[in-house]
Amino acid sequence: MIKKILFASICACLGYFSSASAQQTLKLDSLPKVHNNIFINTDTVAVPVVSENPLTMGGNFIYKLRLDSITKTIPLPYNEYVQQYIDIYAKRKDMFGKMIGLSHYYFPIFDKALKDYNIPQEIKYLTIVESQMNPHAISRVGATGIWQFMFGTGKAYGLKMDNFVDERKDPIQASYAAAAYFRDAFEELGDWLLAIAAYNCGKGNVNRAIDKAGSRDFWVIRQFLPKETRNYVPAFIAAVYVMNYSSKHQITAQASNMFLKTDTVQTTRFVSLSTLAKVLNVEEEAMTALNPSYKKKIVNGTDDEPKRIVMPKLKDADYAGIYDVLNNQEVDVSMKVIEAGTDDIRELRKKKTKNVSTSSIVYHKVTTGQNLTSVADKYGVEVQDIRVWNGLKSKTLVPGQKLKIYTKNHKPLKAPSSFLSYKVKTGDTLSEIAEKFDGATVQSIKRDNRLSKAGLQVGMVLKISKG
Repeated sequence: MIKKILFASICACLGYFSSASAQQTLKLDSLPKVHNNIFINTDTVAVPVVSENPLTMGGNFIYKLRLDSITKTIPLPYNEYVQQYIDIYAKRKDMFGKMIGLSHYYFPIFDKALKDYNIPQEIKYLTIVESQMNPHAISRVGATGIWQFMFGTGKAYGLKMDNFVDERKDPIQASYAAAAYFRDAFEELGDWLLAIAAYNCGKGNVNRAIDKAGSRDFWVIRQFLPKETRNYVPAFIAAVYVMNYSSKHQITAQASNMFLKTDTVQTTRFVSLSTLAKVLNVEEEAMTALNPSYKKKIVNGTDDEPKRIVMPKLKDADYAGIYDVLNNQEVDVSMKVIEAGTDDIRELRKKKTKNVSTSSIVYHKVTTGQNLTSVADKYGVEVQDIRVWNGLKSKTLVPGQKLKIYTKNHKPLKAPSSFLSYKVKTGDTLSEIAEKFDGATVQSIKRDNRLSKAGLQVGMVLKISKG
């Protein structure tokens, strides 16, 4: 009897310390709330930091049974690292309630793209870890959109970024780019957990960790990966668990403001989303939430490149007004398309340290009504560049404020001509090679070199189309 009492006391103490530790972690990792699910530009929250050496636990067998029950293609093992993230996420009831609500709109989009590339449907849950399904999410280093593409990687996978559009914020385009990335990563690494790790830190880092560990098991190579990536895979597994077993943790779905029933049209003209919203009698914010990739709230369709517009499900009374906006109304804006420069903060810092001749510097005095976008358009540069050059913390400008502009930093579009050559080095991947060359994509390198798979051989010489 005494032994039983002692055993119960020890278990109670362990339970108390575990609970206190989880509460402390939650306090440190509390999330800012996003009101009404209408997205604004916001920095993404990094994967929560947890103990690198959690107490070895006997394990809650029910969690293992539940993870086993929802495992399909991607293994969802249960261990102490996964348990830490289940403890964190299961307490974020408000956040996951919003995720469930948003999933009704976004998951069908993700599912279609993943299915078209034969990628496991479970990958869609990464968008919770990456961005909390916010198409306007921007990380501290410049990763952008629901799938958090860096500028170079997005460009390598065919996403367009210019003064009108950032397709990293387009849920459809970005989902297909993410699916293509996972296809290449799985072809090269042969394991889904390794492919997920590569999505966070790059295939090169994963290959180097494999070489150091002498293993292709994520849990074995984990110690050789960047710190965030070590936690990224357990966080993904925990997100899958909480989304599937939300009711077991008293998490209630919250309705989102996204229109679940929509229509899509292609336009070859410049169309104002604000004008469309008025014709449809919906809030402008709701219209831009359906079309988050258009920077100026203007859809810049042309005969050569028609653009997609997503609208709430149309009623008979809407057709005449929609037809007029799509075909008859002119938009007063310059139609010149300027290719975007990188918004990778690491690259921008490198550029900032280079010497720039004083003749290339222009000082612009802000006038009433001007914003960063209008100033950037005037000089043919990117908003992100102006923010870095002037150390701006926000996008708000004050009349009379002086801005430093490096006018020679803008590079005009160049027509592709002939090829460059590149010799493959140890650790190179197609996406990393594509990022080195303007205009190159993973698909174009594969096509030009007749590569059937993403695998490369050291010493191979590749043809690269000039951008």
